[in-house]
Amino acid sequence: MTIRKALRSALLGLTLTTLVQWIARRRRLMEPVAADLRSPALWLPVNLGSDRGLKVARALQGRAPHPPPVTGARVDTRTMPRRDGQQLRVLVHEPDARTRPSGALLWIHGGGMIMGVPEQSNEVCSRLARDLGIVVAAVDYRLAPEDPFPAPLDDCMDALRWLHEQAGALDVDPARVAVGGDSAGGGLAAAVAQRALDEGGPALAFQALVYPMLDDRTVLRTDHQGRGDFLWTPKANAFGWTAYLGHPPRAADAPTYAAPARRTDLGGLPPAWIGVGDLDLFYEEDLDYARRLEAAGVPCQLEVVAGMYHGADHIAAEAAATAAFRASLTAALRGAFEFSRQ
Repeated sequence: MTIRKALRSALLGLTLTTLVQWIARRRRLMEPVAADLRSPALWLPVNLGSDRGLKVARALQGRAPHPPPVTGARVDTRTMPRRDGQQLRVLVHEPDARTRPSGALLWIHGGGMIMGVPEQSNEVCSRLARDLGIVVAAVDYRLAPEDPFPAPLDDCMDALRWLHEQAGALDVDPARVAVGGDSAGGGLAAAVAQRALDEGGPALAFQALVYPMLDDRTVLRTDHQGRGDFLWTPKANAFGWTAYLGHPPRAADAPTYAAPARRTDLGGLPPAWIGVGDLDLFYEEDLDYARRLEAAGVPCQLEVVAGMYHGADHIAAEAAATAAFRASLTAALRGAFEFSRQ
């Protein structure tokens, strides 16, 4: 279903008075959004916050075509054993040409811990593989609520170990392996970095966190200062965290590694890049994590885009602001791989 068809279907169910009120409110919400980041997708009502809403969202996502790899890169599907004996799927993106051994990036897709497949990241993974001359492995981790914490994180850790174990076969330099992801994938990438540090490996040279979902305590806040109005809302965030944790978030605690922002000692973690828009629900938790990394002696580049909402780099991919956002991520990864080569 196209965005325009979905919007038309949603509007048909509204009375004229309700429709006028809804349009007026949506226009007000749209005012802070940068002009080149506005899209018909922002007019869609977001109903993700219930089991029924999740079922509908997954069905729509399942019918949507996946982006193909960019020219100059290819993707192969591999399988690897999970710790429970089942098989885990990994999409391996490689450039048509690269200097071997190259660096490698474990990429973790977004979806609020409850949705998504690695194919949705075909464009970003293949582009990074081509532009950086590296291998990018995108993991098909399990999702909540069917498989809550720690299953998704366990899968990502298993994929990182597999990437290191296959370094010889993939012609990858194990000293130049990074982890990255967007949204929930960014949160999982941060948790992977923390757990790999505590467990003594596998080694990571860098963490690339794209508007990461880091802190379950954001659900407990009521004043979001006009953030989270598009695509990933406070209601969706509460549903996603509850599904992942197996219970509603609470101020007192969360399991170790479930919410990376709760970690008190960030010292020793790999250098990081964190990117987020100032209209994103995760804006404050991401800025706080970046500042705490720096305070702990961990180099962290923070990229903030004015007027950008959650997922804008996918919704408005052709905009100058999102192109610059992607370029910043690519440059940070390039610098990390070049530094770790020395």
